[in-house]
Amino acid sequence: MAARSTGIALVASIAMMVGMNTAGSAELKVLASPGVKEVLLNLVPAFETTSGHKVTLLWGGNEDLVKRVRGGETADLVIMARANIDKLVADGRLVAGSVADIAKSGVGVAVRAGLPKPDLSSADTVKAAVLAAKSVAYSSGPSGHYVVELLAKMGIADQIKDKVKQTPSGVQVGDVMARGEADLGFQQVSELIHVKGIDYVGPLPPEIQRITVFSAGLHTGAATPAAAKALVDNLMRPEAAAVIRRQGMEPG
Repeated sequence: MAARSTGIALVASIAMMVGMNTAGSAELKVLASPGVKEVLLNLVPAFETTSGHKVTLLWGGNEDLVKRVRGGETADLVIMARANIDKLVADGRLVAGSVADIAKSGVGVAVRAGLPKPDLSSADTVKAAVLAAKSVAYSSGPSGHYVVELLAKMGIADQIKDKVKQTPSGVQVGDVMARGEADLGFQQVSELIHVKGIDYVGPLPPEIQRITVFSAGLHTGAATPAAAKALVDNLMRPEAAAVIRRQGMEPG
């Protein structure tokens, strides 16, 4: 009887611990830019395993996410370009003081698969590549806004206006190129290096490079802020740095 009682007590204890773990788990909703998509897809599963939390990742271009949050969509975390995170903090949509820089990426260049790779060693060679390309695509996110400025600064914006295409928010430049709609493309390095149907050439040279920081901000309507903070801490731990670098980015 004593042994049986001990066994029953052990089963009850295990059941109690399982119940406590279930009760402590949370379901997190995260709105995120494609710029950090590969980083999150590689890091979130391990966080779910160790924490017991469930994370739902919903993707959107930076401009699209700003509109959605301003339009009333709630989440636990929003992860996108720091400049847009700061706008939502100023709007009172994200918690002031909660912002954490996760990763950063430069602007990369790619060509449609099989095309000759241009020289990216200087501003002049990049300019020549743009002039020589039959069609050029850039995003409507931070990298695209910068490319517009860059082409204007190079003095070729009017000259090439009939062959450039800016993708809608959330539409990847690499996907447009893979469909044959552009021969040369510019976007965050992290958004180009994994796309099939294109050849990643490399980053813009340092003299004309622009780095974008991707940050996380806690939504004021977060249902589980403590779990959201735990996810941010997990993304910033030293062990995550190697994963971030493999995705063409640098830790924030």
